[in-house]
Amino acid sequence: MLIRNRAAFEQARKLDAIIFDKTGTLTKGEFGVTDIISFDNNYTQDDVLHFAASVERNSEHPIAQGIYKSTENISEALEFKAIPGKGAKAIVEGKNVGVFSPGYLRENNITLNDERIEKLSGQGKTVVFVLVDEKLIGAIALADIIREESKQAIAEFKKLGIKTIMLTGDNEKVAKYVADELGLDRYIAEVLPDGKAKTVKEIQSEGFVVAMTGDGVNDAPALAQADVGIAIGAGTDVAVETADIVLVKSNPLDVLSIIKLAKATYKKMVQNLVWATGYNFFAIPLAAGVLYSWGILLSPAAGAALMSLSTVIVAINAKMLKVDK
Repeated sequence: MLIRNRAAFEQARKLDAIIFDKTGTLTKGEFGVTDIISFDNNYTQDDVLHFAASVERNSEHPIAQGIYKSTENISEALEFKAIPGKGAKAIVEGKNVGVFSPGYLRENNITLNDERIEKLSGQGKTVVFVLVDEKLIGAIALADIIREESKQAIAEFKKLGIKTIMLTGDNEKVAKYVADELGLDRYIAEVLPDGKAKTVKEIQSEGFVVAMTGDGVNDAPALAQADVGIAIGAGTDVAVETADIVLVKSNPLDVLSIIKLAKATYKKMVQNLVWATGYNFFAIPLAAGVLYSWGILLSPAAGAALMSLSTVIVAINAKMLKVDK
């Protein structure tokens, strides 16, 4: 980590609420396959994914790339054609294969009543449908991939008694799905870019010492408003320049490291202050001769040696700084 603001870093030990931006922070900011459904007994889930990925390998759309990268079982696709806003189609293994949106099904009067699809849509996932020779064989659900470290990080924050809050511009369903998966204390959805700083201010007004973690241009005002602004190193230059602390990696667990380091540093500072104050409390009067009547006098040479020893002890204690994992 790069600490750009020492005062803000010291505040990190007092944090009792952490606000996370969703996309790129708690999640990877890229689509990944979460569910595969087969509607036809002649095709397995692997078949559904195979045909879809074979078509989508030729598309640059984020959803298409999410499907393509989810499997290595891919065949050559001929006569590929993208249909703007609806999907794509191609010939795979001699079959006419299409990967289409729900809108395409409605336009072509292809009806489907399946509770599983409604459940996936209710979780805020994007669902596409796979057709082979004009026959609906399956569906694939995708969502922004949650970072593996996020769940562990949230659990650790809870152990420390720190509230975890997520801010996102996504809709309520998507926000609720991510919040439930991670066990967040609170989430705020459909927040406009210029409303993030205002939201941070509102949470501060509740009496919380707040940290904000984000990576985008839209997060910069919120990073500036927070008591501790933490930027992901892979984020935009604006976010990095605004933040008090910059994380080299996009890992929420590193935010936990900041808090532990701040607490450990403060503890060492107090130890050294107590030692230095206690040492001077006894050594200065002794050097001034308060015990001279009892035959005890600290010579200047001995005082200088003890002062050097005190400095060495403080330095050694500082070097022993350790952060619990």
